[in-house]
Amino acid sequence: MELIYLLVAVLLIIWMTTRLKVHPFLVLLCVSMGYGGFAGMSLEALVNAVNEGFGRTMGKIGLIIVLGVMIGAFLEHTGGARAIADKVLSWIGSKRIPLAMGLLGYIVSIPVFADSGFMLLDPLGKSMSRKTGVSLAGGAIALGLGLMVSHTLVPPTPGPIAAAGILEADLGLVILFGLPVSLLALSVSVWFASRVASKTDIRPEAIVENPAAPNVETAYRPPFALSVLPIVVPILLIVVKSAFGAHETLETGALWIAFLGEPVIALMIGLLLCLLLPPKLNTHMLSSDGWVGRAIRDAASILLITGAGGIFGTVLQESGIAETLGNRLVSYNLGIFLPFVLAAVLKTAQGSSTVALITAASILFPMMPALGLESETQKALAVVALGAGSSVISHANDSFFWVVTQMSGMDVRTGYKLFGGGTFLLGTSAALGVFILSLLFA
Repeated sequence: MELIYLLVAVLLIIWMTTRLKVHPFLVLLCVSMGYGGFAGMSLEALVNAVNEGFGRTMGKIGLIIVLGVMIGAFLEHTGGARAIADKVLSWIGSKRIPLAMGLLGYIVSIPVFADSGFMLLDPLGKSMSRKTGVSLAGGAIALGLGLMVSHTLVPPTPGPIAAAGILEADLGLVILFGLPVSLLALSVSVWFASRVASKTDIRPEAIVENPAAPNVETAYRPPFALSVLPIVVPILLIVVKSAFGAHETLETGALWIAFLGEPVIALMIGLLLCLLLPPKLNTHMLSSDGWVGRAIRDAASILLITGAGGIFGTVLQESGIAETLGNRLVSYNLGIFLPFVLAAVLKTAQGSSTVALITAASILFPMMPALGLESETQKALAVVALGAGSSVISHANDSFFWVVTQMSGMDVRTGYKLFGGGTFLLGTSAALGVFILSLLFA
């Protein structure tokens, strides 16, 4: 019955948001409560799941979203995003925006959470779309999928590292197999974004300037080197923190690096660097009706919807559907495909790729000898297969789904078709890569 309840819940979300035009926050909140009730959760457990889901999601990415939107506002209004777009287009070409955004997302998401990576790079995609006159959909989907690829397949992202630890796999082999598989998945993702997603016409919203203020974007553009600082510096700080995090040291320098490399602190530094972009800084830009105020208002809806997605995922987890569906798959002898299917079912059921990786690895570990996955190579391939499955499928219970669709101006139906469909191709192509490697090396 749990699977039927989940299917009904997803259909309700699509129908209420697309046909009835109800705000996604209200839809997700109501559907989450309804699902928990029908699934037999106690009233106390349901309330706790709602509070925990919203609070945990906001605690992890709430400030990151707000700071990222503020950085995006400065890059848009000062012309910084245009300056970056000009340089990137001169390197790759104006007809290859999905390739540019996919590569940027793939690189950024290795050290940075996908949500914050999308926030940092989304203004660039919008600016390139506006500059070239092409649909925003291709670049946005390529960016989202590029971020998802390395988030699920390439350590040092948390999910693959945790799965490798649970399965006692060699992390070096996981990286060695994960890189070619992830590049295959990235290639398929960019192809999908270029050939399918880009045919959906989505235009970035026009920038509304204060009539009393000069049109800074058209009158002035900061240099490229200055424009990239709010993006590059936070990323570098987070990367350096990750590198030092592997060493157990309490030296003062290492503590400062760890502090500055925290995503919230790094993005705050990026926001401070944004103050260097305008030709003349004035307090109106920072006021409640200026750039910062409008950015905060824009972020409010994204925060609520993202938090509601966290509620839906937590209710599904607490209801036991993930464990129930996972255990049903144990009896099927699927070899190296079992890790993929197991993680895919868990990802689809509860939304979080990291939770899917960790839960699937925990279920899989005692079955490894029976499945014949005992050598170091087979263990590493099983971790990569879990990563591939944890990409399938991103939909309404995944907070990243709402970040991508809401920031890109997509309705839910379009989001399911483009981003949900893209994650399906991403995961299945990665699974195919794992299968080929298993034939060659296992």
